[in-house]
Amino acid sequence: MISMEVCMDIFQLKKAGHSIRFIARKLKLHRKTVAKYLESNSFPEYRRKEKKPSILEPYHQVIRDFLEEDDYQATWILDRLRRMGYTGSYDTLKLFVRTVKERNNRVAYTRFETEPGFQAQVDWGDFKITDDLGKTSTVYAFVMVLGYSRAMYVEFVERCTLETFMDCHIRAFKALRGVPAEVLYDNMKNVVIGRENGKPSFNREFLFFSRHYGFTPRLCPPYSPWVKGKVERPIDYVRERFWRGYAFTSLSEANQDVHTWIAETANQRIHGTHHQQVQARWEEDIRYLGALPPSDYDTSLKFFRKVYKDCLLSFGGNRYYVPAHVVGKKVTLKVKGNQVRIYLDHEMLAFYTVPDAKGVMVGVPFVKPRSEESGRTFFRPRGKGKATRGITTNSLFPEVARRSLDEYERFAQGGVPWNS
Repeated sequence: MISMEVCMDIFQLKKAGHSIRFIARKLKLHRKTVAKYLESNSFPEYRRKEKKPSILEPYHQVIRDFLEEDDYQATWILDRLRRMGYTGSYDTLKLFVRTVKERNNRVAYTRFETEPGFQAQVDWGDFKITDDLGKTSTVYAFVMVLGYSRAMYVEFVERCTLETFMDCHIRAFKALRGVPAEVLYDNMKNVVIGRENGKPSFNREFLFFSRHYGFTPRLCPPYSPWVKGKVERPIDYVRERFWRGYAFTSLSEANQDVHTWIAETANQRIHGTHHQQVQARWEEDIRYLGALPPSDYDTSLKFFRKVYKDCLLSFGGNRYYVPAHVVGKKVTLKVKGNQVRIYLDHEMLAFYTVPDAKGVMVGVPFVKPRSEESGRTFFRPRGKGKATRGITTNSLFPEVARRSLDEYERFAQGGVPWNS
């Protein structure tokens, strides 16, 4: 079975117009393997292996401290670690020492430029806020920079969660008016969850996100922040030219102000590398950026819950009513902000607002009437539930067939079956 990363390469090469024979030769795969994944249009399934902690891990910082003092040999460090209780092998230590030394000895790199629409770079920056009482807090800036023009998108957020990370991408693609062919990241947990034998293991949810928008995620080598200097330097530029001296009041206002500053200042400047106006280069970028998909990726947090016999499920310290036909089944909860959508497969069962308090029973019990004309079962709430809002009328509240009073009189007199 091929890896998810190789599968992504297959999709990208096919999108670029290459034949199955070319893709198989390029990736050293059999043509039937390439055809299978193109036909299925899905990623390969595999079981993630649990990574065992290294026996050397408790001594990593000690080794770094030694190498900060001098360029010690691995044998010299091994003697000291043995006295501290290290029982691992010399080869394990030698590989780690070599990695630290290579990182410390990097002193130069080659600048590279990209074609229009080809690459963007993304990173987080942290920005400090001090209130009137002297208390310091931190907000984070999501920054995406197009490699060719240096046009950028900046958004301040409270937390660097995966949900926020993908939402910022969506808004950045819309603001920059297209999707680049690839996006470069460092080894952040939002993108890559680890490495096996030197190869990255991408965050599965983020791979589906990148596939939806049609870009390829790329990673910098470990301990190589200079590789994505096109976004590292703009973060410093935002910090010095926009943030320094800025009177912060709220995230929403800060985001409005930074977007205005980008349009009026950052995009109007003559960039020091390509010596052209950023706005003019961005217009060239736009012609080569990929089109946005017809619908946004659903970045809701997803949870699974079992429905109890009383038509209730538990989530976040509260209990939520769902229709009776899903009792005993597992349903999916999609949570976005303070909204909860409850699904069984593709059927949306309910849409609720999360209450501020805990221990609340949200919604109202469901009863189970039957339509005489279609024979389908519909669910309607009984009573008035103030906590219930926004449930779609097309799935949970269709119009139910109504009988005239004369027809009910016929049934009351007898001689007519009630289920006719």
